[in-house]
Amino acid sequence: MPRKSLATSAVLWLTLFRRRAFARGNEIGLILLGIAAGGLSGLVVAAVGSLAALLHRLLYGVGFAQGLSGAGLERGWPLLAIPAAGGLLSALLVRLRRRRGPIVDPIEANALYGGRMSLTDSIWVTLQNLASNGFGLSAGLEAAYTQLSSGIASKLGLKLKLRREDMRVLVGCGSAGAIAAAFGAPLTGAFYAFELIIGTYTSISLAPVVGAAIAAMLVSRAISGQGFAIDVGEIGAISAVDVLPAVGLGGLCAALGILVMVGVVRTERLASASRLPGWLRPAAGGLLVGGLALVTPQVLSGGHGAMHLNLEGEVAWTALVALFALKAAASALTIGSGFRGGLFFASLLLGGLVGKALAVPLDWLAPGMLSAPALAVIGMSAFGTAVIGGPLAMTFLALEVTGEFPIAVLVLAAAMTSSLVVRQSFGYSFSTWRFHLRGETIRSAHDVGWIRNLTVGRLMRRDLRCAPASMTPAEFRAAFPLGSTQRVIVTDENGGYAALIHVPEIHADANAAQPKAQLADFFCQQSDILLPGMNARQAASLFESSRSEALAVVSDRIERRVLGMLTEAHTLRRYSEELDKQRRDIIGATE
Repeated sequence: MPRKSLATSAVLWLTLFRRRAFARGNEIGLILLGIAAGGLSGLVVAAVGSLAALLHRLLYGVGFAQGLSGAGLERGWPLLAIPAAGGLLSALLVRLRRRRGPIVDPIEANALYGGRMSLTDSIWVTLQNLASNGFGLSAGLEAAYTQLSSGIASKLGLKLKLRREDMRVLVGCGSAGAIAAAFGAPLTGAFYAFELIIGTYTSISLAPVVGAAIAAMLVSRAISGQGFAIDVGEIGAISAVDVLPAVGLGGLCAALGILVMVGVVRTERLASASRLPGWLRPAAGGLLVGGLALVTPQVLSGGHGAMHLNLEGEVAWTALVALFALKAAASALTIGSGFRGGLFFASLLLGGLVGKALAVPLDWLAPGMLSAPALAVIGMSAFGTAVIGGPLAMTFLALEVTGEFPIAVLVLAAAMTSSLVVRQSFGYSFSTWRFHLRGETIRSAHDVGWIRNLTVGRLMRRDLRCAPASMTPAEFRAAFPLGSTQRVIVTDENGGYAALIHVPEIHADANAAQPKAQLADFFCQQSDILLPGMNARQAASLFESSRSEALAVVSDRIERRVLGMLTEAHTLRRYSEELDKQRRDIIGATE
């Protein structure tokens, strides 16, 4: 057979396979895609982690198996110069990026854009994260892991032309694989995706996400070896009364987590208010972080080495408290001065320090109640929940990396307490609060993008019946006889919107036939107008407040050029249809 015929046949078979395997509602195809996305995430984590370790070796002389924050670095000018150089590199990467708009991360992509992400932007985020973590700044690599893995998964879904809900699940698979590979914790990765990236748990998304997490862990382990693990020591006996200090620790971690998040934003505002040019702010932040590293190098990088040193060994109470303050300050300076990165692992380290430090006063108040290792594990989960969100994900992470499953109930109680306190007193995790600061109202990855796409401009009718305001009522009744239409839009002398007139009302009013009657006597909804950019929810709220069944759609509030008309019945019907579609997508219904 000729080569051209073979190539044509291969393309046809691939096209047929794609249509059958990845058709709408085909769970097997989505599971296969999820596993593929997970495998790619494992490769991403191994590659990015190796690049960061290579930078640590080249810049600080640290071995590949040794964490930067746990290395015995000599105090000297390199601790100041290297983070400052990382700041200059980060500023250069920002300038080299051509697009000026904000980069969409997995949570925002799933909440607003149906899982659509830019792979190019994801690569830029990864490079910027390497410029911060690789040069020793106090930021973890988890942001690069999840961003690039989810970006690749999104690109895969776009190439296969998946539907919106499947795209969102596939992006979750990418993030699940990234976290599972980073920590060797598949349960953590799966619930990270459910709670933070997809925004909900469904039977349809279970198999793809779990498959992605397991595949990523296996691939990463095959390349890089054993995942991250901590030996915290002897947990000791657990009793029912131990729930009380666990809940108290959850509340304390929530309060401290809020302070850290506020500290990041205050640092950003101070940097913006300073007279330093934008390109120099990261370098200044790097210099300050380097100054903290002169006190203790344990504030550098994500904190893996520091966690081993402080949770696996005996450390003085004052040293734990001092390291907490320095690490929190270093993290705030890193993120606040413009570096790319996250507080994922930093929050685990800070929580472990809080828990272990709390063991001293607790042992004085109630001897033998909870051991320092147990409080450290509980604190990791509670602090991570306060900053990152996802109480189940953080619970599984603390248990999987320590192997201390007997205290699962205490860890979960602390995580839920922390989540409740943060939601009630603050309202946001770190990631969603940053959306809030940008003007976005999303609080999770729950899909709200469809309501933004359901705009008044798309719903309105354009076949209008209009009349000039100079008409008399008699002329109006002649031009619009009873039964010809329900409503007429009245325009002023400049062609702008003036009011609505209900045709049955003007025909039913006997005074309209009087010579002295004016058309303005029958005007209604003069100030109640819709704009084309409003969404269906906003339109429904305006219908309710104005007590009107229909409103005019105008170009803006100044010129008020008439574009169309929208009825309340049509708005509510389309809104209900979209809600039903979302419900069916969530439960996996195909009819």
